[in-house]
Parts: sequence; C-alpha cells; structure tokens
Amino acid sequence: MSNELPSFVCSSCGKEHSGLPTDRAFQLPDQVWSIPESERKDRAKWTSDLCQMGNDYFVRSFLPIPFRNRAGHFGWGVWVKVSWPVFQRYREIYDEDASDEPIAEGELANALSYDLPSVVPVKLKFGMPSDRPHVFFSDEASHPLAKEFASGITDARYHEILASIGAA
Repeated sequence: MSNELPSFVCSSCGKEHSGLPTDRAFQLPDQVWSIPESERKDRAKWTSDLCQMGNDYFVRSFLPIPFRNRAGHFGWGVWVKVSWPVFQRYREIYDEDASDEPIAEGELANALSYDLPSVVPVKLKFGMPSDRPHVFFSDEASHPLAKEFASGITDARYHEILASIGAA
C-alpha cells in the first residue's frame, strides 16, 4: 500500500493539489452544454459568471454542502436560471457589496449526482463582489440535496460524491 497522499489536477487552474477535491464546478448551464459545439457560440453568450441563451438567463453561483465530521464543505459551483430582472440587477451590482440585496429566486441549471425533481427551485443570496452568489433552499424543500445542505454530509457520502464525479 502506498503512503502517497492523494492529489488532483484542478480543472480551473490546471495545477496539481494535494488531498481530495472539495468542489466541483460546472463551466456552463446544462441547457447550453446541450447545444452542439458548432452552434453554441451563435446561440448563447457567456462569461465565467453570467450566461444568456435567448430569453433564458443564468448566474454562476456557489452551493456549499457542509461536512458533518470535520470543518469545511463540499462546494458545488452551479448555474442558476433566473428571471430577467434578477439577471439585470446582478449585472448592476456585480462590482458592489450586495449583502443587503433581497433574496432572489431561481432554478438549479446543472444536474448533480442526486435524485432530484426535474425543476429544483433555489434561493440566491448576493454578497461581496469577490464571492459568487450563495445558493440555498426553502425550509419546505425535501429532496436529498436540500437535506444534505441542511444537515451536512458524512465522509462516506463525500466519497460517494467523489466517485460520482470521477474524482475517487
């Protein structure tokens, strides 16, 4: 058995990091990924934080799932489909402290390794310009992702997530 610590190559920075990954980021909303690559740039516009495809608007956001047995969290870098007014407002406050902004609503725009309904309503909390909006769920949400968001994940579940994303 090897005593070598696990490591991974980060898909964002391209560098090798020791340990196991504690996040997974989606480059685009699934709806945009589904467009053939040859048509994608003609049908959608995006940056690393915003995306528009026709009358559909998306904001890149952060969904932290806390660990139960240790400090920290597993972070999902997800896209959230939002209404035009929310998208426009986020563009207006993008470089400002938006901590006092009201909670916004949207829908999860990426499929995660969970058994989820076809539409997953979420809430967005805007904050500092250096941070992506944080995703959370209403108290009534009862799907597995909302439950893990509320109660955290065990190390065994963390390993399951890593296996599901091909990182373990």
